[in-house]
Amino acid sequence: MRRLIVNADDFGLTRGVSEGILAAHRHGIVTSTTVLVTLPVAPDLRDRLVRSGMGIGLHVNLTLGRPLTRASSLVGRDGRFVRDPRLAAGRARASDVEAEVRAQLRAFARLFGRGPTHLDTHHHVGLWPPVGPIVRGIARERGLSVRSQTETARAAARLAGLRTPDHFFGESGPEAYWTLARTLGRLRGLPLGSSEFMTHPGYFDDELASSRYGRQREQELVGVGSSGARAAAAALGIRLVDFGDLG
Repeated sequence: MRRLIVNADDFGLTRGVSEGILAAHRHGIVTSTTVLVTLPVAPDLRDRLVRSGMGIGLHVNLTLGRPLTRASSLVGRDGRFVRDPRLAAGRARASDVEAEVRAQLRAFARLFGRGPTHLDTHHHVGLWPPVGPIVRGIARERGLSVRSQTETARAAARLAGLRTPDHFFGESGPEAYWTLARTLGRLRGLPLGSSEFMTHPGYFDDELASSRYGRQREQELVGVGSSGARAAAAALGIRLVDFGDLG
């Protein structure tokens, strides 16, 4: 069997991004999203997300905006997170990382009244210590699934006894990754087992004007949020699931 999680990152980044994710679920193959709880999420967007039936995970954020804690090793002189994930992880104290991740989990619970389906990290900051081991430890404590972008990350997750997909596909470089052509190609070549597509659909809005991945989100909205992608997955017998369905 081929099972596919299509996760849309960054719910809550801007209204346009959140609206795009909801549309990509309604019309396309997006089954899951991860929420940035360090930014305000409008109540109407939260309510519509819950009603959608999508899997809802926590997008652990240590690289955008401000922390929820007074974690001095996580911020620069301006009190904001350090944007570069490798640098951010390299200067972070493990105690500060753990306190911030737990604070974000509490914020998620206040927002949704329950825990997340899974954890992943904004800008892949979890690929570097001490962030990765801490996120995995908290995921194990709470029985949560995790994203694994690399074979090394997947091996570490499984060594910790965590549920994680067998395969990972996705990128957010200078060009839009999930064009419709790429989506259809990946669906046709999807390996057996469970896979995750990491995606970034959204509507471009003024708040995204300074983002390096702004206009590309509208192209991804077509790539994973269209009826063509949904029809292709159905024709190929691919089962669309979320992280909560991983066994």
